[in-house]
Amino acid sequence: MSGRIAFQGEPGAYGHQACLEARPDLDPLPCPTFDDAIEAVRKGDAELGMIAVENSTYGRVADVHQLLPESGLNIVDEAFVRIHINVLGVPGARLNQLRRVRSMDILLGQARDFLREHGLETLKWSDNAAAAREIAALGDPSEGALASDLAARVYGLDVLARHIEDHDRNTTRFVVMAREPDYKRRGKGPMITSFVFRVRNIPAALYKAMGGFATNGVNMTKLESYMVGGHFTATQFYAEIEGHPDDRNVQLAFEELDYFTEQLRLLGVYPAAPRRYEIVRD
Repeated sequence: MSGRIAFQGEPGAYGHQACLEARPDLDPLPCPTFDDAIEAVRKGDAELGMIAVENSTYGRVADVHQLLPESGLNIVDEAFVRIHINVLGVPGARLNQLRRVRSMDILLGQARDFLREHGLETLKWSDNAAAAREIAALGDPSEGALASDLAARVYGLDVLARHIEDHDRNTTRFVVMAREPDYKRRGKGPMITSFVFRVRNIPAALYKAMGGFATNGVNMTKLESYMVGGHFTATQFYAEIEGHPDDRNVQLAFEELDYFTEQLRLLGVYPAAPRRYEIVRD
């Protein structure tokens, strides 16, 4: 029996697509929420979790960066999935019959131009694949859904308009999470190290903490802040760098960072996905 990989959403979701593309050897396990997907890995119901973290058009996925540090899991890989958005309808329906489409807010926001041009009403839905399933159940040619090609196949729907996303490089980045870290693995290309930290309450602490990466030639590819515990003064930072903690320049940078922080925790060390450095046009 093969293992399982958990994702947020129903069959046909983009997380499902990510699982099929990045881990075809594992059985996808649909979960209602990101919390549920993470919990499935924690409990051992799945070996891995496929968690969406950001989209090239819409930005970061809300709340995920707050979930990751508290998950108890480790990032062991990343996957970039080209997000093609399609208008799905019941078999035999035509685009000019549509009055309204439903989908998650994040997907509606990635196809604003098309929706405005065709004068389509929108209805926010909990999940893209769930929207497709609802359309199949309704059987109404005036109702449509925005979802993937995979969702069309899963729920027996027609694709009424294909690839309607506003930007031709629309891509979502996922991280693959596991119960145990793997710090020994080295990819053929750059390694990525993800971590969270909180700076000490001293003047210019963040500026000084970041200086160590610049002086040691470590490329920081991401730095995001968010409040923790509902306090404006308690700010946590999520960061990603190119390099491995065993690299000497990374060690030196972390030594300087540690001096100016009151909390520092590794979230994962993993090979950079090739698509990180590609211009995706497929």
